[in-house]
Amino acid sequence: MVFQRLEDLRDDKDMTQQEIADMLHCHRDVYGWYERGEAEVPVWVVIKLANYYGVSTDYILGRRDNPKIDK
Repeated sequence: MVFQRLEDLRDDKDMTQQEIADMLHCHRDVYGWYERGEAEVPVWVVIKLANYYGVSTDYILGRRDNPKIDK
């Protein structure tokens, strides 16, 4: 996973780690670990973040550089 993308996506929405953690129903420290690559991000979190940001899960996972979702 490309962890920097989590921070970049959050910054693009002008959101704090706390706001994203609240949306995910987790502690801010846990979300911070995800952004820093200190904890493995569960699949359900990747899916929820992809839906929230309107990007593909492959983009979050670093499998593609284009964030757009193919339809």
